[in-house]
Amino acid sequence: MSYGSFPPEPGRRGGTLAIVLVALIPACFVGWLLWSSLGGSKDDGADGAGGAGGPTTSSTSSPPPPSSGASAPSAPSTPSGESGKPGTPGKPLKGKVVVIDPGHNPHNRDHPSRISRLVDIGTERKECDTTGTETNSGYPEASFTLDVARRARTLLEARGATVRFTQDGDRPYGPCVDERAEIGNKAHADAVVSVHADGAAAGERGFHVILPKSVRGGGADTSAITAPSRQLGERLRGEFAKATGSAPAQYIGDGSGLDVRGDLGGLNLSTVPKVFIECGNMRDSQDAAELTDTAWRERAAHGIAQGITDFLNE
Repeated sequence: MSYGSFPPEPGRRGGTLAIVLVALIPACFVGWLLWSSLGGSKDDGADGAGGAGGPTTSSTSSPPPPSSGASAPSAPSTPSGESGKPGTPGKPLKGKVVVIDPGHNPHNRDHPSRISRLVDIGTERKECDTTGTETNSGYPEASFTLDVARRARTLLEARGATVRFTQDGDRPYGPCVDERAEIGNKAHADAVVSVHADGAAAGERGFHVILPKSVRGGGADTSAITAPSRQLGERLRGEFAKATGSAPAQYIGDGSGLDVRGDLGGLNLSTVPKVFIECGNMRDSQDAAELTDTAWRERAAHGIAQGITDFLNE
């Protein structure tokens, strides 16, 4: 009771309170229903998606910027569809020099005396070059190697590499095997791959990669390149098999797809990592059907380019 007031009349206060309560209860209930239908409070939801009146974030939307105003660090990018180091989108081989050595030369057959002369390969003397082999239908190895090499060059240049050829069908013959090695050396190549196809007996199938043997004598000293050349060869073997579906040859070495030789001037005289790849046997009808197929040669080029890319990005 406050000072100076008069007490209410008996029974009036209780009746008024009842009337007010009866009016308020339905109104509160309707208000609660309306509030619920609008999505509840902004703190609703255990997944943190947010409620009515606040922005929602899905798994595909960008996160809000940091409250400090600093830019959020971006994740390193990797070139789509290509192997490469982070931070070099589309150009994983930028700054790298690759030499591709298309085996033989389409014009060698026109200069038999020149290509048969002997040159020093460090450990012995061997003929400058040969004409290479061919399929039973007459498709030359020299044509095959140039086609695959050009396709691989396109792929490698698209990845940022500087690609040089030992010959592009633009020389009257050769170059000789010693000069082929020298081209890679003078270019300070990060990797050299010599592209070939074999001329084994019919029935022998598959590809193999030839690695340099550790030799020293005359102008040959491969002691510094045998280990990196093996790494290059192993990457090439894996990617070539993956790209072409071909199996390593069983008629060479132990069937691993790797063969070590010390009688090839192109390897003996190299001072940079270098390997040969024999892409298949031109004298076998099944292998020949692949080697003469344009689509298969494109896959072969992809395998070679990816093997080189893997090696250079280790």
